[in-house]
Parts: sequence; structure tokens; C-alpha cells
Amino acid sequence: MKSPRIGLLPLYVELYDRVLPELRGTVEPLTDQVCEALASRQVAVSRATTCCVREQVEAALKQFDDDQVDLIVTLHLAYSPSLESAEALAATPRPLLLLDTTLDSAFPRDVNPERLLYNHGIHGVQDLAAMLRRHQKDYEVVAGHLSDPSVMDRVVEFARAAHAAVLLKGMKTLGIGGALKGMGDFRVEADVLADQLGITVDDIQPSDLEASAAAVSDEAIETERLKDLERYQGEIDPEVHRRSLRAGLGLRNYLEQGDYGAFSMNFEEFRDADGPVNTVPFLECCKAMARGIGYSGEGDVLTASLSAALSRAYGMTSFVEMFCPDWEGNSIFLSHMGEFNPELSAEKPVLYEKEYPFSPAQNPAALGMAPRGGKATHVNLSLGPDGTFRLIISLVEVLEDGTHPALPQWVRAWIRPPLPVADFLEKFSRLGGTHHSVLMMGDHRESLGLFGRLSGMDVCDL
Repeated sequence: MKSPRIGLLPLYVELYDRVLPELRGTVEPLTDQVCEALASRQVAVSRATTCCVREQVEAALKQFDDDQVDLIVTLHLAYSPSLESAEALAATPRPLLLLDTTLDSAFPRDVNPERLLYNHGIHGVQDLAAMLRRHQKDYEVVAGHLSDPSVMDRVVEFARAAHAAVLLKGMKTLGIGGALKGMGDFRVEADVLADQLGITVDDIQPSDLEASAAAVSDEAIETERLKDLERYQGEIDPEVHRRSLRAGLGLRNYLEQGDYGAFSMNFEEFRDADGPVNTVPFLECCKAMARGIGYSGEGDVLTASLSAALSRAYGMTSFVEMFCPDWEGNSIFLSHMGEFNPELSAEKPVLYEKEYPFSPAQNPAALGMAPRGGKATHVNLSLGPDGTFRLIISLVEVLEDGTHPALPQWVRAWIRPPLPVADFLEKFSRLGGTHHSVLMMGDHRESLGLFGRLSGMDVCDL
């Protein structure tokens, strides 16, 4: 996960420096508190000096451009007239969030009225927000006192969303073997991906990985094998393990040398039973997702790119597919052939030899696992008419694992959607959702709305 960078813009009123010069020293520590709260949440901050007039605001925005911040956050230390900042803020292409907070957590009936001077930034927020709307500048607002941790948690969520949009815009994705024959829902022309989302795609065949796989040393394979025996459970034939590691480490090196942030592969095109890539690298697909590399199956570079942006900005993200409805139990079974992010696993994944009848390639090593229970966000991205994209987000509950004795050698999860299963599936398909999605642990719906808007997507929350 990469840290987002926030540009923090403290706003103040020049009048107080003339008539109440001692006031600034009392309210400016609020800026320090915000910076400390962001740093404790692993967010980088570009902090501007306190700004009162337009020239100071413009200088701060230049600083934020130089520092390439993902999100600008305003902080009203007192009332600040909107005409000193609104036009400049409306003109910046960077996303904007208004942090609506105050020095004191309470303003009760027995308050000393002089405390008004230290706690009246909210009407500066309102002045600015009204003017930004007039300028048609999109913005977010987070309101509350810093003593409530959810206030800064939400600010950070929005920063991660803005960072994810930046990551998606520059995503470089590798497609291996093209798209699986006959699957159409995730297919997007390369020029549409580049023009609409800023994603660039390189296409290769599995044979193009052979040189990279052949160059992997036996020492590197043995080192990785011993690591696997520590981080996974189960027993596997060492030779099956080694051939999967050679293909997988060859793929890893190819991704690193090409600076790819995401990849997808068509398992049917892995057809060689004898060369250095003589099996499908399912194991490396799992490990790549754990490192923040985006992945999706069957040649779906669109979902792979989405997965990469969300994984690097938020963490705890995996490629998934809805497979089977449990009508009676009101849940949906998620699975896939052998690809899931082990960072989400409730227990040590099971390492095993997977039977592989789909091509002449030899049996691969694979992982079986289930995610930990709790709230999660199901995210789907689909292409619509005229090069438009729709982001479908849903809060789901990951249920307890199943009980069948054969389950440990499967990628699996049961999720409960926010609606009855039949209603959810109807609405999901009416919106044009594809059969490839991303699962993010936790509730990220609010900030994903910002991510979608910044990426030019139509956002639908189920």
C-alpha cells in the first residue's frame, strides 16, 4: 500500500491580524493537530503556511503542484472570506476536501462568549462551499471534532480514493495470452482504456515469459520454496512446487523489469508441458496480489488495473468472481481456479498440487484459502455505451467459512449482500455488472464515490 499525499491549506482572515494579533497563536495549533493526526495514519502532508489573501493561497497551490499532492484539504482556523480562495481553488485540477472542525469540542450554554473567536470557522466553510458550487468545482466535506477518530479516518479514506485515481490514470498493465475465447463482458479496446482511463496495456504470450523463467536460478527457487513452507500449510511434491516457482518467479521478474502495476492471464494459453513455463503460475498470481500488483483472470486487464489502483491505495484487496447463489441461505459463493490475495486469508493458506485438465501444461502448485469474516466492499467496473464506465459498489458481509472436508483446497468465500440475494443479483445485472470483481476488506463506499468521479465513472451504490 502506498501512502497518499495531502496538501493542507490553513485559512485565516487578515482582519484579525490587524485588530486581534494575539489570536493567531491560539488557533494555529489546530493545524499541528491535523498534521499529527494525518502522520499517525501514514499520510504524507505538504503543509502550507496559514493563508489570508489570494496571493498566499495561489502560492500554496503552487507548492501543492510541485509536491504532487493527491488531495487538497482546507482548514478554517477562523472565518476566511471565500473570495480570497474560491476562484483559485475552483481552478485547480486537484480534488478538494473541506475539513469542517474547530479548536473546542463543545460550545455549551454556559460557554464564555469570547470562545466564539476561536471556534467560528464553520461559516467560512459554508461561504467557501457555496462559492465552489457556483464555480462548479466538485468537493467533499468532512465535519466533526478531531477527538472523534472517525473524522480523520474519513479524510484519509478520501485521500486514498484520490490517490487510487492517480494510480489508475498511469497504470501499466500486462495481458498474457489474450482474453479467454467467448468472454465479452470485460473486453475493452486498448485505445478506449488509454483514452478514457489512462491505462496502457502490453500483450504477450506465455512463450514470451520463457527467457525470464529460464534465467531463474535454482538457488532462487529453493529460497522461495523454503519461504513458502513457512507461510503456507499443507504438503506438496517438491518438484511440482519447483516448476511452479520457476514459472512464477519468471513472471515476477518480467513484471518488475517492465514496471507493470497489474496483469491478467488466460490460463488456456499455457500449453507447454516441457519448457521453463510448463505450468500455469497460479501461485505467483496470489503472491503478486499480496505485493499490491493488480490481477484478474482470463485476460481481464480492466479489472486487473482497477484491482491494482485500489490495492495500492487502500490495501487488503483481491480479485473475485461470484459463482453460486445460496438462495436459501441468502448469500453468494465466491471462488476461482486458484487466485486470491493471501493477505486476506483467515488462516494460513493451504499449498497443494492442483489437478489441471484444461491444457497440456503440467499440474501447478496452488493455494486454497478463505477470507476473514466481517464487512467488505464488493467493487465492479464495466464498460458501457460510447466508451463510458460504471463503477458498482456494494457493502457485503463475509460469512464464516464452510465445513465440507474438501473445501481447504479451494479459493472460496460466502458473502451476504445488502439486499436479498435475488434482488441484489437482479439490480447488479440491470446495471451491467461483469462477472469479474474486486473485494476490499472494510467499508469504503463513501470514498470510492470520489474515486469513481475523479476517474470519470458513473458510480452506483447497491
